[in-house]
Amino acid sequence: MAGASPHSRGVALIGSGSAQAAQVITNHQLGQRVETSDEWIRSRTGISTRRVSSPDQRLSDLAADAGRSALEMAGWSANSLDLVLLATSTPDDLFGSAPAVQAALGASNAVAFDLTSACSGFLFSLVTAAQYLRTGAMRRALVIGADQLSRFVDWDDRRSCVLFGDGAGAVALEASDDDGLLGFLVRSDGARGGVLNLPAIDSDAPLADDARHRRGGYRPIEMNGQEVYKFAVREVPAVLECLLERCAVSPETIDWLLLHQANQRILDAVADRFAIPRAKVLSNLAHYGNTSAATIPLVLDEAVRDGKIQPGHLLASSGFGAGLSWGAALLRWQGPA
Repeated sequence: MAGASPHSRGVALIGSGSAQAAQVITNHQLGQRVETSDEWIRSRTGISTRRVSSPDQRLSDLAADAGRSALEMAGWSANSLDLVLLATSTPDDLFGSAPAVQAALGASNAVAFDLTSACSGFLFSLVTAAQYLRTGAMRRALVIGADQLSRFVDWDDRRSCVLFGDGAGAVALEASDDDGLLGFLVRSDGARGGVLNLPAIDSDAPLADDARHRRGGYRPIEMNGQEVYKFAVREVPAVLECLLERCAVSPETIDWLLLHQANQRILDAVADRFAIPRAKVLSNLAHYGNTSAATIPLVLDEAVRDGKIQPGHLLASSGFGAGLSWGAALLRWQGPA
């Protein structure tokens, strides 16, 4: 599926927000649990610490806090929202956590639903929300990316436990004559999906007579790290290059590279492919780890609040992960009026 900006109506990125999990876990602390070290983790991933939710901190709490922050920056009241779209693979409720977030925000006029696409979730949700605004069906949307992967990590598996963290980020979008979504490309390939999974428990139990039923529940995250890395360094530059060509945008005009924060080596490889200076690559991976659908809006919000991203800046963004799924978007940051 692909799209550019075919309609007269566009979308403006008005506000951003984020929320952090309560606990900071260092590489040294993980080294006390599994056979690893700070040097081993940093050299292979770029991660120094990660955030892990406290036992009383729910996914919907993080998402609502990030959403409030974005609304405050935008200067909007919650009841002015038409849509609350929550990108998450780890809801508090398997039926969906977006309605709980809507209620927590007081966004009584908004429809709310979840979208699940793992680490690509925020980018896919941003593109989805934009279509509602472009058609004129809705005027304002809040897109939130939030995940608590710490609930599904095997903390005794040193290959995966060092990678993930919890967090949330949000962006406030508004229908506008000036389009902040210059173009996008989104991709999926289920044939390669077996390299990164959070699979259901494969077990059953007696029901009645000879009938049996499948049990609910999930196993910890399973990942082939080498294959995921090869997928990312191949597909992310390719989809970005295709999008830049389609939109007639040259890499040197990009102000910031806004990528899913999975591995610092991936971020560097993409920047090198397009000869983009490392100083233009947004990265907070060292402090948060991979927060899945939260990484892009979280690093975006930090860069906006730090004054790096200014109104009018052009951002080349890409999300990638389980599914397998990946995509890219060209974004123009507008900021609050």
